[in-house]
Amino acid sequence: MAAIDASWTEGEAAAFVRGDGEARALDLAVEGAWCGACISKIEGGVSQIPGVQRARLNLTSGRLTISFNGPDALAGQIVEAIKSLGYGARPYLPETAADAVTAQEKDLLRAMAVAGFATANVMLLSIAVWSGAGEMTQSTRTLLHWISGAIALPAVAYAARPFFGSALRALKARRVNMDVPISLGVSLACALSVYETAIGHGDAYFDAAVMLLFFLLIGRYLDMRLRARAGAAARRLAALEARAARRVEPDGSLRAVPASEIRPGDHLLISAGERIAVDGVVSDGAGEADASLVTGESAPVALKAGARVWSGMVNLGAALTVRATAARDDSLLAEITRLVEAGEQGRSAYVRLADRAAKIYVPLVHIMAFATLVGWFIIAQEPRPAIINAIAVLIISCPCALALAVPAVQVVACGRLYKDGVLVRSGDALERLERVSVVVLDKTGTLTEGRPRLINGDGLPDGMLALAARLARASRHPLSQALADAAGPGEAASGAVEVPGRGVEAEIDGRRVRFGSGRWIGAPARADDHDEDGAFELEAWLQVGGADPVRFAFADQLRADAGELIIALRARGLEPELLSGDREAPVAAVAQALGITRWRSGLTPADKTARLTELAAAGEKTLMVGDGLNDAPARAGAYASISMGSAADISRSAADLVIQRDRLASIPLALDVARAARRRVDENFALTILYNVIAVPIAVLGFVTPLVAAVAMSVSSVVVTVNAMRLMRR
Repeated sequence: MAAIDASWTEGEAAAFVRGDGEARALDLAVEGAWCGACISKIEGGVSQIPGVQRARLNLTSGRLTISFNGPDALAGQIVEAIKSLGYGARPYLPETAADAVTAQEKDLLRAMAVAGFATANVMLLSIAVWSGAGEMTQSTRTLLHWISGAIALPAVAYAARPFFGSALRALKARRVNMDVPISLGVSLACALSVYETAIGHGDAYFDAAVMLLFFLLIGRYLDMRLRARAGAAARRLAALEARAARRVEPDGSLRAVPASEIRPGDHLLISAGERIAVDGVVSDGAGEADASLVTGESAPVALKAGARVWSGMVNLGAALTVRATAARDDSLLAEITRLVEAGEQGRSAYVRLADRAAKIYVPLVHIMAFATLVGWFIIAQEPRPAIINAIAVLIISCPCALALAVPAVQVVACGRLYKDGVLVRSGDALERLERVSVVVLDKTGTLTEGRPRLINGDGLPDGMLALAARLARASRHPLSQALADAAGPGEAASGAVEVPGRGVEAEIDGRRVRFGSGRWIGAPARADDHDEDGAFELEAWLQVGGADPVRFAFADQLRADAGELIIALRARGLEPELLSGDREAPVAAVAQALGITRWRSGLTPADKTARLTELAAAGEKTLMVGDGLNDAPARAGAYASISMGSAADISRSAADLVIQRDRLASIPLALDVARAARRRVDENFALTILYNVIAVPIAVLGFVTPLVAAVAMSVSSVVVTVNAMRLMRR
């Protein structure tokens, strides 16, 4: 990935801004970021720009997502700020992201090959020097050192580019990063070797310098491969985005265009076997589509005129004409990709702790190395052992493992959950999820299937079904959707307003019309029950002006795995509590069927929030599980939250985690992964502290050569990453 050049102007940067109104977003690919300190530096520097609300860098993909308020031209200022920090930046393009990662890996492999070649040849010369120590003349010894230098110095100049370039950019920005001590150590080893060869006595360390680079490059390459494997979920999603589509022009002709050029309102022709590039609505044609990427279900979904389709779906039948409703960067697949990456590299308390530790530790490394240099010079009365030991301290104490301790765990944990259909929306979500003590459950759409069906449609007064459907189409509530499905295609009422937890109202033909709960409308109370199949009767009411309300009866089915969820929660020491806005009878029936002893009914969103506040005041950390749409106030009052989200709801849900598949079993899985992630983080911190407590004093005391220091430092970084990979085990 090359750094941004001067030809990429502010105006061109503004062309990649997405969003409407004041809210703007920009995705950039950042070059040169290797560690947690880089993340902190870049995010902190960009966040200081007026108008920038949030900056989040994903270390694995190199993707920096910035949210800001202001004109598009602010994008150019953001790019310049990144360059001033010593990093490169260019537009993040999903179709080239994987190529950029592959290019970086190839560059590391080439550098590793050069370092390995130099190591093998220099070591042959060094063996000759060591084996002939008592017989070889000084002139021959010096000649072999010069030959070693002729091989090693060009190899170091080439193979050390990843470290030297990163360190130079940091120093130009008047900062230090973890590549500064590495570069300093390698440079000092080479300089000392040249000096001792030039004066004709002493030992040269060309072999140590190239072997040091060889092991450092092996460690960095393995680290990149492990992080790439752990963060592959987001890249696989990006790879599934269609790169081009056939747009139907106004004259009826077809034109192949890049997916990035598709705009809302464009009509696209989707052939059989073709992946849909953007979200849209079928305007012509009928058939089936593979929606497993969106829903997690393998069964094809039927498509007809008016059906919603999502980016990433594959057309399995006849050709379809789809009207785009979103641009590529605003489509569902792009949103899911951003969610996966956001969860992978979020700013949890542990990440912030590791960043602060790394920020303090890097200057401390230089202080320890300088103190070792001075101390050994005083003890040995000569510079040679002092410089060698200082180099070893610089290398062995590099805080790479510390910076990777938390991000590696986050990347693996989020990737593991994504495979099971759980999207992590915030960086500290898993951290909070691990601490919950009470699970609060909504009923409709959570414990029940959330797909009720109208059961008294034949007995409704004439015209009432069609009238209620006009209001229902303006709402995402399960009962509204069930009513709209029963009524068939049609238009929504203009100016309809949804009152959370109550219903929808609008003025139609000069009359105020309401569709919602009986308590809101003032309908008479009724007793409810459920049948032997576990279908719970629900109701909604329609009121036209001052006329008597009309009752709409629905039946909802208890989820097959709801009972298993309650058992699983209790097995993990969590007591469930049911809070619902429905009436007492159906809520009591659900609670009784599942064995839930703590439940409340008839609650408004404000009542749910009050209950969560009450639990928090009692010292409980609550997990709120809802349908993702009607419990936003309650989720805001919960310590952590999970939404049962459908494809249409993923981008609208404000929950910490969104369950993409329709399975309650994902909730205990998320709890297990969160708890396992906490253990891996604690283990990584312990391993890092243990490594430094043992390795640094040994290096300071002079028992470690630069070569051994390089091996130890590389192994420590790989160990914490491999420990994080244990989360992938099922």
